[in-house]
Amino acid sequence: MILDEYLENLANNKEVYLKVKVLPGAGKTVFMDAMSDGTIKIAVAAQADKGKANLELIKFLANELKVYKYQVKIISGLTERIKLIKISR
Repeated sequence: MILDEYLENLANNKEVYLKVKVLPGAGKTVFMDAMSDGTIKIAVAAQADKGKANLELIKFLANELKVYKYQVKIISGLTERIKLIKISR
C-alpha cells in the first residue's frame, strides 16, 4: 500500500505531510501511484467544482489513514492539482 509509510510515520509523530497530485473526475477515488519526487497521485471521483474534489480527497485520506476528517487539512494548493496535506492525530 502506498500509504503504509505515512501510517507508520503518523503512529510515531503527531503529524505528517503529504504532497498529493489530484486527478478529479475519475470513476472512483483511488490511489494511482507515487511520482519520482514522492508526490502521491490520487484519482478523485468528484469534479473540481466548488470544492467537491477537495472534500472527496479529505474524506478518502481520512478513511485510508484511519483518522477523522477534521484531522486532514489542505495546507496549500486549495485550487491547484498539487496540494500539500497535513494529517494530525
